[in-house]
Amino acid sequence: MSDMRLVLGGARSGKTTRGLAIAAAFPPCTYIATAEARDDEMRDRIARHRAERGAGWATIEEPLDLRGAIARAANGRAILVDCLTLWISNLLEVGRSPEDEAAAVAAYAATLPVTTVFISNEVGLGIVPDNALSRAFRDAQGRVNQIVAAKADQIELVVAGQPLRIK
Repeated sequence: MSDMRLVLGGARSGKTTRGLAIAAAFPPCTYIATAEARDDEMRDRIARHRAERGAGWATIEEPLDLRGAIARAANGRAILVDCLTLWISNLLEVGRSPEDEAAAVAAYAATLPVTTVFISNEVGLGIVPDNALSRAFRDAQGRVNQIVAAKADQIELVVAGQPLRIK
């Protein structure tokens, strides 16, 4: 039986920590990282995330083919995808549709007999961005979150490290 979850929150809200706690209850776990280490600051962030999750986690680094990465990870009991926000940015950078990709990923993940936890930023609560690229990203993020939420069995919003159950 599928157990698909979406954990939303702002930057540094505690959403990854919450996702780790959920997935860790269903070992063995696989962490799917969508970030790419393009600079020193991102390399440091990636190192902190690795240390935070500790030993015992398999890791798949995949900036674009999220469905394929999930398929490779589906032999365990839990998958943590961190995060949809960077994945969307990666897709936009190469000219692919985040919405189309998200629909395929969510439909696939909803069929798996594992716990799949998607981490994503909630970016639509602030002011309207002042440029077209930022507005396009914000809009794609909102639509992807809606697509994944529609298939999710559970949704949580994390604020200041505290989860609030939405669905």
